[in-house]
Amino acid sequence: MKTALVNAILFTGKEKLDNKALLVVDGTVHSIVENSEVPADFIKTDLTGLNIAPGLIDLQIYGSGGKLFGALPDVEGLKQMETDLLAQGTTGFLACSATNSAEVFEKVIDSAREYRKSAKGNFWGIHLEGPYLNPAKKGAHPDEFIRKGNIPEMRSWIERGAGEVKMMTIAPELQDPEFIDYLNSEKIIISAGHSNATYDEAMGFLNNPVQTCTHLFNAMPQIHHRDPGLIPAIFKLKPYASIIADGMHVAFPLIEIAKKQMGDKLFLITDAVTEAREGIYQHIFTGEKYVMPDGTLSGSSMTMLQSVANCVQKADIELDEALRMASTYPATLFGTTKKGYLTPGSDADIIVFTSDFKHHSTYLAGTLN
Repeated sequence: MKTALVNAILFTGKEKLDNKALLVVDGTVHSIVENSEVPADFIKTDLTGLNIAPGLIDLQIYGSGGKLFGALPDVEGLKQMETDLLAQGTTGFLACSATNSAEVFEKVIDSAREYRKSAKGNFWGIHLEGPYLNPAKKGAHPDEFIRKGNIPEMRSWIERGAGEVKMMTIAPELQDPEFIDYLNSEKIIISAGHSNATYDEAMGFLNNPVQTCTHLFNAMPQIHHRDPGLIPAIFKLKPYASIIADGMHVAFPLIEIAKKQMGDKLFLITDAVTEAREGIYQHIFTGEKYVMPDGTLSGSSMTMLQSVANCVQKADIELDEALRMASTYPATLFGTTKKGYLTPGSDADIIVFTSDFKHHSTYLAGTLN
């Protein structure tokens, strides 16, 4: 199938192009041409006044539409997330599961394997946030399930998942080097989070082999002028780091500072949850955020497109760069060169949105959803 998206402002992941046509053939970006140069055999869609960008990518989201997959896992929860996120312009995501019992993690993994058979294509796999965290920075994660990592348990989950476990948040300072090396050998993206690491500890594991950090500033030691801790080590070594840009998990001036420090290594996640009134993760919506019953701040309520808008409108980040934070950079961390760009040979995963950040349409592998 040959389609042409014409008359739009195009963000390719590399540059911004005004009033161009994006040509898509069989789910892949073919080329970018002048609107007047679209071949006659392409079906045109006129997107005058709209923005086209690579589909957004969320590497940490727990649930959507009243189904909290991350704590109450089932196939229906994944189906709900895929459907909702496509309707928001998110064409790639990792379903996240928080610290819990081994039985719940097994259900998470089994649900992912089962759902893979009918997945639409924007579900990329599982991100395990915990249980190998630091209790001193537990956040909303329950003490009773936090423990030190061990290879036999981790191996059982990886083998059970048959490729579905893609990313894991751990507190590296509490883990044996052999455990971290095992995760790395299995090509799991290792993220430091819910960590109380010292500066010297972090200097030892960041980029060696911990590639990224989970929700920068949250569940980390605050910067102290005599005890710098994890955050200054992140700023110095510049691994990838995710950030929740809702203004509640991190104030916008700090997002602006982090961006200046981290450059192309800072990327956006929603860390979004949904209303839940049962189990150990009960999320209550207050009208602008989710909290646990005891008032502890939990996940966000925003979409990836809202996150982009917040960066532009409240953190002084240019739109093309905010879009890269929401697509290109997470795709690069994930290890794919076919996502996060709209250049010849890229997958035609596309978000179309208005100048005031309203979602217009989504294309997954060139197909309108």
